Parts: sequence; structure tokens; C-alpha cells
Amino acid sequence: MSSMKELVQNRKGHFDFQISETHEAGVVLLGTEIKSLRNNGGSLQEAYVKIIRGELWLIGAHIAPYSHGNVYNHEERRDRKLLMHKYEIEKLENATREKGMTLVPLALYLKNGRIKLKFGIGKGKKHQDKRQTLVEREKKREMDRAMKR
Repeated sequence: MSSMKELVQNRKGHFDFQISETHEAGVVLLGTEIKSLRNNGGSLQEAYVKIIRGELWLIGAHIAPYSHGNVYNHEERRDRKLLMHKYEIEKLENATREKGMTLVPLALYLKNGRIKLKFGIGKGKKHQDKRQTLVEREKKREMDRAMKR
């Protein structure tokens, strides 16, 4: 059985995008980046996944400097390579060729001692779709409150 511990979550991912399917990829990190993530020092808010020359890259993700990292500390917003099989990357490339489809990072988590990125293929929501999501969430809350009483 695999142990999973979520380290960083992109809360806006599901709000701003209609996610159709999710995938998992390994992330190439430095030692200080892993230690910093274990101390919950990261953010995926402005991050995105891009395919460059047949390789998957996580761009714009912020991993805070490690507190005990001294001169060997990492760059906070460097591009990080993602690890997936070539045929999986080709499938993703075909999916993103569709108009409006993009790869959205959703979470960084620890799985069997390795950092993994959960990302989805999504289409950006329009303003009215976001409003609809808020209305549905509020209705669900009210229903839950009524059930509690």
C-alpha cells in the first residue's frame, strides 16, 4: 500500500478550470527543495505545466528557500522537469492541441518517499461558470446544515 502525504495544493485549480482528467508525474528536485516542501514551503498558484521539445516542465512553481540551506540553497522559481513516459507525454500533447485546453498543476505530494505532481487537463472557466460554482457550493452547504439539524 502506498503512503501519500499532500504537501502543496493549488486551491484555485478546480475553481478556475474545468478539469476533465488528472495525471501524476515525478518531479526532478534538489535536496533543499524536498526539505523545504516537507516543511510546507511551496505554492502552485501561478504555476503551469508546459510541453517543451517532447519534455514536460513545471513552470512558475514557488518553493521557499530551505531555512538551513546556506549557500547551497535552490532558486525559488526555477523551471522543474517532470518525469513521465514518452507515450504519456504524446497523449497530453494531443489533448492540449484542442482549443482552450491546458495542463493545470493541482497538488504536490509525497508518495513512497518521492515527490509527485498531480495535474489535470483543463479548460478555463468563464466568469459565469465560476459564479455557478459558487452558487452550487453555497446550496450544498445549506443542504448539509439542514441535514445536521
